[in-house]
Amino acid sequence: MSAVEVILLQRVEKLGQMGDTVKVKPGYARNFLLPEGKAIRANAANKERFERERANLEAQNLQRREEAEAVAARIGELSVVVIRQAGDSGSLYGSVTTRDIADAATSEGLSIHRGQVQLDQPIKTLGLSEVRVVLHPEVVIKVTVNVARSVEEAERQARGETVAVEEDEGRAYVAEQLGDDFGAQAQGEEAAAG
Repeated sequence: MSAVEVILLQRVEKLGQMGDTVKVKPGYARNFLLPEGKAIRANAANKERFERERANLEAQNLQRREEAEAVAARIGELSVVVIRQAGDSGSLYGSVTTRDIADAATSEGLSIHRGQVQLDQPIKTLGLSEVRVVLHPEVVIKVTVNVARSVEEAERQARGETVAVEEDEGRAYVAEQLGDDFGAQAQGEEAAAG
């Protein structure tokens, strides 16, 4: 299938800047760029229309970018807590999704939707992870996601403590103590019976 030419109406990461005419796969244009309003088909009429509206589009883009930069400056280093159930090894039962991160960020005062959250890989373990949030195609902030079993555990992780390992060591110690006590008790019962 041949490529489709489109004119970008805004910067698209790994593709180009506003006003660039680029060739993309038909599905990418039809399913993402055109419906999202990020591009228009590159035909003679649309090229002419784009050139007429270019100054207006650039002004709107500049205004949206300035608003996004103001939000980024106001938010600074954002850290959100996501509470999840996890096994003893720190592996989650499921994973933390972009929707979970967007909901947590919204509850912290940054109104975003899940499409703005970029996860390089799913979060499937307890601990701190850094994700990118795209406020504008040219403004990206980093958000720290603190995944924990409880609020107390999240606070300990935020201070830099490794929670899962300490709890595993604590469980091993308790099991060892119980094992010794249980072994001594069983030996005492055998001696009494014998």
